[in-house]
Amino acid sequence: MFCDIIFFMIENKIIIFTDGASKGNPGPGGYGAVIVYPEVLSKGDGEKILELGGSEKHTTNNRMELMGAIKALEKIKKEKGDILIYTDSSYLINGITKWVYGWQKNNWKKASNDPHKKPEEVLNQDLWKKLADLAGLNHKNDRSRKINWEYVGGHIGIVGNERCDEIASDLATGEKVKLFKGNIESYKLDILNLGQEDKKKVKKTSSKAKAYCYLSLINNIIYRDATWPECEQRVKGVKNVKYKKAISPEDEQEIIRNWGEYDQQ
Repeated sequence: MFCDIIFFMIENKIIIFTDGASKGNPGPGGYGAVIVYPEVLSKGDGEKILELGGSEKHTTNNRMELMGAIKALEKIKKEKGDILIYTDSSYLINGITKWVYGWQKNNWKKASNDPHKKPEEVLNQDLWKKLADLAGLNHKNDRSRKINWEYVGGHIGIVGNERCDEIASDLATGEKVKLFKGNIESYKLDILNLGQEDKKKVKKTSSKAKAYCYLSLINNIIYRDATWPECEQRVKGVKNVKYKKAISPEDEQEIIRNWGEYDQQ
């Protein structure tokens, strides 16, 4: 029943998986995307697969998340039909489905509750403007296609997300990546399998798991402590602070992505 629902959702839609990574924030980074063209856009030859990837020497993980989506949408700009995009970036999802409308209204400045404080410029607005344009959000009368943005958890066994992460991470470290282009039958990965490995998900979110590090967000700066007493001492008595335990390097990066783009110490 679950598989029937999934294939009903994706039938005749262009499916995109996308991800971004950086080794250091900022540091060398990469992005990856996998586009699945439905049979109706493949001249009757069945679904087609196209992998995309790129890198930059000095960037951030959030910029790479945006670049993955931008490059994929640029590639299918002339295609007709609805689009379904899967990403593990809350920053990307929230930005393009919620925050962007306020940013556009406020001339790409963040809203502020303090009338005496000058509004801050939106970070990465050059890329947000490109993405908004590609998504049709700058054209009120553009109703030619619908884009659905779907969040998927990172590193929980979703094939498309894992492949994009592999492309992005390898390119960020300077490795050569062979990008696939061809029929879905020749693709070695079960790209349309959207099932999740529940054991990994439970382990990742378990409050009893051993800590890899403790992260805190204070005054737009992210701090990393090896032990809870160190983190507790840092955040105790501080207003408007966020803190969270990370149980792996991947979990650490996902927490940082979800918090947004800030300086790190």
